[in-house]
Amino acid sequence: MSSMFGKPRAALSTTDRHLPSPLPECNVAILGCRGSGKSALTVKFLTKRFISEYDPNLEDTYTSEETVDQQPVLMKVMDTADQDVPVNCERYLNWANAFMVVYSIDNKRSFEGCHQYLDIISLHAKGIQHDYPILLLGNKLDLEQYRQVTKAEGVSLAAKHGCLFYEVSACLEFEAVQHVFHEAAREVRREMERNLPVRPLFITEERPFLHLAAPTAMASKHGLASCTLNTLSTVNYKEIPSVAQAKLVTVKSSRAQSKRKAPTLTLLKGFKIF
Repeated sequence: MSSMFGKPRAALSTTDRHLPSPLPECNVAILGCRGSGKSALTVKFLTKRFISEYDPNLEDTYTSEETVDQQPVLMKVMDTADQDVPVNCERYLNWANAFMVVYSIDNKRSFEGCHQYLDIISLHAKGIQHDYPILLLGNKLDLEQYRQVTKAEGVSLAAKHGCLFYEVSACLEFEAVQHVFHEAAREVRREMERNLPVRPLFITEERPFLHLAAPTAMASKHGLASCTLNTLSTVNYKEIPSVAQAKLVTVKSSRAQSKRKAPTLTLLKGFKIF
């Protein structure tokens, strides 16, 4: 069963329920031993309220539309209900793309139970060759005077498994709890960006153009317009012969037309008339 907290949303039609969400999704599974405060953290994030009593056998998935770094994201949070040891792990290993492993700083046993969850996630990630963002959370920071797990122990365990580490309290400030959930969304976004296919890079080699000599200008003594030879940009070219000197030729059309002024044609030597 899936529940919705936060802003009310319009009811979806049967057709709309089967349409994919336009928002990027972040599926977060909350893992840990019983009594570590998983449900309290989930409800604090979704409602900004602290509730101390929960049914330890109740497992549910909640949905919330969040804005992380000015970008919308649909966060789905699975509040698991394992009884001190991981059971039927496939239900969240195949669903989540980020994990929060929670222990209580005033309960050494809950901290030791985190080792099993972290090992299972590591084996799953290695089996499918995919890295998952993992956050190790020391909860119930408000019970500092009853601390059984030092912060250094939490940092060491997080470093061993390559995950982020935070200490929070579900009954204290909301911003600290919101930060760790939003950090999970950021890590999921970074992981997706790292896994984007790389576009092939095409490199073209630019070859220098060969330039001919300086343009040659010519002008005839009869007032012909000067000709300029344009620069060519090609690799294979034949040398162009020098332009023949212009020669003035006069042609009369026929004897019958000798009384009329015969047309005069001006030709360049070495060229044909078609």
